Order: sequence, then structure tokens, then C-alpha cells
Amino acid sequence: MQVAGLARRSSRAFRAPFSLFPKLLINDETPSPSPNFPPISSRQCHSLSIFSLQNLRIPEWQHQKCMLAFTAPFCSRAEVVEGSPTEAVSELYGKILESVKVKRSAPPNAWLWSLIEKCRNKDDIKLLFDILQHLRIFRLSNLRIHDNFNCNLCLEVAKACSRVGAIDFGKKTLWKHNKYGLSPTIRSANQLLSYAKMHRDPKLMVEVMKLLKRNDLPLQPATADVVFSICYDTDNWELISKYSQRFLKAEVKLRRTTFATWMEFAANRGDTESLWKIEKLRSDLYKQHTLKSGFSCAKSISSFCLSLQGFVLEQKPDAAAAIIQVLYQILPDSKRPEMMVELQKLVSEWPSEVIKHQKEDRKALYAALQANIPAMISSLLSMGVAVSVNTEDFRRTEALLS
Repeated sequence: MQVAGLARRSSRAFRAPFSLFPKLLINDETPSPSPNFPPISSRQCHSLSIFSLQNLRIPEWQHQKCMLAFTAPFCSRAEVVEGSPTEAVSELYGKILESVKVKRSAPPNAWLWSLIEKCRNKDDIKLLFDILQHLRIFRLSNLRIHDNFNCNLCLEVAKACSRVGAIDFGKKTLWKHNKYGLSPTIRSANQLLSYAKMHRDPKLMVEVMKLLKRNDLPLQPATADVVFSICYDTDNWELISKYSQRFLKAEVKLRRTTFATWMEFAANRGDTESLWKIEKLRSDLYKQHTLKSGFSCAKSISSFCLSLQGFVLEQKPDAAAAIIQVLYQILPDSKRPEMMVELQKLVSEWPSEVIKHQKEDRKALYAALQANIPAMISSLLSMGVAVSVNTEDFRRTEALLS
């Protein structure tokens, strides 16, 4: 009686997947389970559910749902599976798969775009890449289309991977040869680099840069902007020096914001030699933005003030004051408050940064800054520049010497 009752319960469990999922996901030739099961305990239900799935041709993500369906009749409590695909993505996945596998017809493009947009976790991304592979095969065998999907779709796939943190899948969007029909682009790479910047992950940045080189993707100014920011945020001068040479060798025209980040990093380290080399590169690209002419927007003010730090480090406070006066005269009234903010940063924040990166002669550097910064402020006042700078924060820099 016990064996017969168990057999009836087992047969109901084995029929569960056929009503839960589309027929195209199931192998119609799956052998029927034997009715001669031995008595089973609740601890054995997990093993039985795994056995029952061995002959089903269904994606890996659906094993979890089938596990619950099989386990529930035998166990007193079914556990909730976390991270399973969302209902909206599962539904679209089934519709697209049925179209290409059963109906042998091309599904509407809107279904795929909607699936990409609705991805909310890594299991959704797994379904996305699985359906991309099926669509790739369908396009080749049925439609005789050998081209990859367009670049915009690849970009949206990369965005979806970055959005949910499925970076391993995101890297696949940069492969020149892939089974998903994706067209790698530098814009997709920039999405992954932006993710690395958000999470302050230089290791991921290095991996993406290697993929760019391996797959012959051309570097762009936007790529340099993100890479330099990551190096600056993670205080990695070696990496920014390495990749700056790579961008320059590729003849990438660096943006003004990229130069500003690079120069600020050099200034914070007290590296005047590198600072002036960078300024030379910047002035060669942007003739209108030399030290004597100044900049005409708020972002360029920041880069300009970084050049002033070189004069302060080289103990030329009068030269620094002269440059500030020129900038003060050419800037419109609406931009002058922003210049004062940058000047305040030069006085209160920058000294601590440069001393922190200085390994030797910290006391000598502090003494030089202590003399040159007030001298620069005095020169500005004598030139008629109305400045109001708080020097209290600079005095706190002395604590770094201990």
C-alpha cells in the first residue's frame, strides 16, 4: 500500500513540469519513471528531484523551479529560491523561444528589446544570452542572415549587464567572435568602465582594457575620461601613467576634463615635472587655453588652477598671482565666484594632498608652502583682485608632519 501510494504521488510530480513550461522545452521522448520506488523520507526528496530532471531538456534556470515542483509533494516545506528569473523576462523568453523553435518564424523585434529592458537580475541576463544564441542560430539557418545584431542592441545588452551587475556576461559583449551575434563596440566597453568607476574597481578596468586590445576596438576620448577618473579615484599613478601612454600612442584627442584629472593627480603628488609635461600636451591640443589666456568655462578654471600649483611648488608666488589676475579680468562676473571656490581649494585642500604624497622632506615642503601661499594671496590683493580666502584649513596641514 505504501509503495503504491508513493508511486501515484511520484507520477503526479513528474507530470508537473509539462503543465508549467512550454512543450518546446521538454523532450517528448523522456522515459516514464518507474513505479517501483522504495519508501522515501523528507531528506531524500532533494536527491529524487535532481534525478527526475536529468532527462529534461530545459535551461538551467528552470531546474530551480522544477526542483520546487518536485520537492513540494514529498517535503513538509518548500524553500523559496532567490535570484530566479523575473516573471516578465521568463514570459518573453518563452514566447521568443516558441516562435523560433516551434513556429519556425521570426519573433517581433520588440520582444527582444523588451526582454533586454526588463532584465532585473543575473538570472534574467542568463535567459537573455540563451535566447540571443537561439536567435543567432535561427537567423543563420532559417533566414540566411550572417551579420551580427546591430551595434545599438549590443550596447543595450551591455547596459543591462552593468545595471544588474552581471559583469562576466557583460565582458562577452566585447568579444569579436561570439556565439550570441553581438557586435562589440567601444560604447559597450565604456558601459563596463563606468561600472568599474562606480565601484572603484581598477581590476575590472584593467580586464576591460585588455579586452579592447585583444578584440581590436579603437580607443576614444570618452574611454580615456573614465579610465583616468578610475586611476585618480583609486590613487593609482602607475596605471594612469601606463594608460596615458597608450592613449597618446593611439593619437586619441584627450578631453579638457581628462587633462584636468591628470594634472590634478600630478599636482596632488607634488610631481611638478609631470605636471608641466601634461600642461605642454594640453596646450598643444587647445591653443586657446594656454596659461596666459585662461579658460572660458568653469571646468577649465579647475585645470587652470592646477597649473598655478606648479608655480607655488616652484616657489613663484608672484607668477601664480599674475596668472590669477589675468583669469580674473577675462572671466565674466558670473564665473568669478567659481574661480574663488577653486582658489579656496588651492589654499585649503591641495597642500594636505601634496604633503600626503610626499615621501621625503615633508617639513621643507610645508615650510615652502607656508611662505608661498600667503605671498600669492598678498600679491593678488596688491594687484586689485578682491579675494577672500580662509587659511585656517591650511594651518591644520601641519598635523600631517607628525
